[in-house]
Amino acid sequence: MDNANIGIPPKGGFSFDLCRRNDMLSKKGIVPPPSYRKTGTTIVGLIFQNGVILGADTRATAGSIVCDKNCEKIHYMAPNIYCCGAGTAADTEAVTDMVSSQLQLHRYHTGRESRVVTALTLLKSNLFKYQGHVQAALVLGGVDATGPHLHTIYPHGSTDTLPFATMGSGSLAAMAVFESKYREGLTKEEGISLVCEAICSGIFNDLGSGSNVDICVITKGDKEYLRNHQLPNPRTYISSKGYSFPKKTG
Repeated sequence: MDNANIGIPPKGGFSFDLCRRNDMLSKKGIVPPPSYRKTGTTIVGLIFQNGVILGADTRATAGSIVCDKNCEKIHYMAPNIYCCGAGTAADTEAVTDMVSSQLQLHRYHTGRESRVVTALTLLKSNLFKYQGHVQAALVLGGVDATGPHLHTIYPHGSTDTLPFATMGSGSLAAMAVFESKYREGLTKEEGISLVCEAICSGIFNDLGSGSNVDICVITKGDKEYLRNHQLPNPRTYISSKGYSFPKKTG
C-alpha cells in the first residue's frame, strides 16, 4: 500500500508538510515562529607535512549561559579520521556517531581502512537530506591511502576542500591567524603551535568560545589526541574558605 494513501509521511529527509500551517499561525500571531539561535564554538584544522591537525575549544553554551566548560568537540569517526563539530551539540554528536558506525560496518565488509572521502560523502548526504534543519557544521580531517585530507561541511550539505579551515562563531578570529601565519610544509610542532594560537584567538575574541584547547594530530597509521593540551583560561578561586561579607551588609 502506498504511504501517501494512509497518511504516513515519506521516509528520509525533513517533512515540510506543516510549513504552510506554521506560516499562517505566525502571521495571525497565534504562535510566534521560533527564533534563530547563535551557537558558539571555534574549530580549526590544517594540513602539515606528515598529516592533519584538528583543534577545538571546549565551551558549550545555551544562549548566554555557559553550560559545560570542558566538552569534547573532536569526534571519533575511524582510527584514521576525526571530525570537529560546531553548532547544536546534540546534532553534531548524533551525525558523527551515526556515520562512524556506518564506516565501521564498511570496514568489516571490505577489510580495508576507511577513506576520508567516504566519510565526507556520508556526512554531506545526511545533512543535505535535512536541508539545514540539522545544525551541524563540521571540519573533517584524516589520513588514508591517498594522503592527508581536510574538508569543511556546512549544515546544508555543501563542502570545501582546503589546506586550512575554520568554522564556528570564532572562525573569523581563527582564520586571521591562519591567513597571516600558515605555510606549506609545517612541522608537527609548528602545526600544533599554530592551531593553538588560532583556537586561543577564537577564545579571546568570541564570547561563545572559551575554556581549553583540544588537539588531535593524525598521521599515517597513528593518531595523537591531546585533551586539554592548553589551558588559556584556568579556573581560579578567590579563597579556599569561600566568600565572606562584613556584618550588616545583607
